[in-house]
Amino acid sequence: MARSRTLDNEAYKNRMGLVETTDPEVDKPIHRRSGFRGIQEFSEMDAAIGKLIRERRDAIPLTRNELGELLGLSAQVYGRYERGFSKMTATRMVHLAELLDFHPIELLGEIAPHFFGENEEDAEKKLQLCVGIFDLPPETAAAFLHIVDHGMKSGKGRALS
Repeated sequence: MARSRTLDNEAYKNRMGLVETTDPEVDKPIHRRSGFRGIQEFSEMDAAIGKLIRERRDAIPLTRNELGELLGLSAQVYGRYERGFSKMTATRMVHLAELLDFHPIELLGEIAPHFFGENEEDAEKKLQLCVGIFDLPPETAAAFLHIVDHGMKSGKGRALS
């Protein structure tokens, strides 16, 4: 028995604010949400990820050989991530975050800041808030969650609980 559709593609695209675009890495048109920086190509996002992990590696400091060894990769293979030539899987991103002491959400903030705000300044503030939450003591986090949830219920957002 065929499953009935509850929403057509056009209505979904409109509801989500998706626009048709192209990307050199994809043969067919794709649909993306345009942020305040416009729509970045996938290769641009890969390059931004590479830049961030390079900066983190240099700050520790570790060589490509040393980090590659911790990842179970050769320096050459690891270097492809820094140069934006290899695609970063979610599991590799988590592993790098563990080794380079950053939170994966920081990568998302770098490549897709429109998820955090409608402009650069708002996105940066919300990203800082997200990252800062991870260092809060549990009781402070619980109190903060209560405040945010209350605000969401009384405002335009959806409740968190």
